[in-house]
Amino acid sequence: MTREPAGSIWLPATPPPASHGRTWDLSEIAELPQMRAELRELLGTAAAAELRDQLVLALDEMASNALRHGGGDVRAAVRRAESAWLLEVSDAAADQPPTPAVGRDPSEGGLGLYLIAELSSAHGWYVENGAKHVWAVLPA
Repeated sequence: MTREPAGSIWLPATPPPASHGRTWDLSEIAELPQMRAELRELLGTAAAAELRDQLVLALDEMASNALRHGGGDVRAAVRRAESAWLLEVSDAAADQPPTPAVGRDPSEGGLGLYLIAELSSAHGWYVENGAKHVWAVLPA
C-alpha cells in the first residue's frame, strides 16, 4: 500500500494577496535555467540562502510540470505576500488539476507536487479565464 506524504492533497483554493514581484512567460524547458538565475538575483539577500534554494526549487518544479503537462501558455511568478513568498504558475490545461504521482517508484520521478507541498505552508490551485493556476506559499 502506498501512503501519500503529509500535505500532498492539492485542493481548489485561491492564494493569499501578494504584491510586487517578477513574472516569466515560458515556452520550453530550456528557459528554466535563466528563470532560476533571475530568481536568485531578484531574491538576493532578501531571503536566506536555504530559503532562496527552496524558492528556486519549488518554482522550477511548478514551472517544469506546467511545461511538460500544461498545454502551453505557461506563466511563472514570484511575489511577496505578508511575511511569505507566493509562487504561482499558470498554464492552458484548465481541465487538468494538479495530480501527484501515486504508487510509483520515486526513481521514476513525478514527486514534484509532494515536494512543493512539503516546502510550503499553503498550496492550491484555481481556474481563471481558461487557465489553471497552481500556487504555493513559502514562509519568509
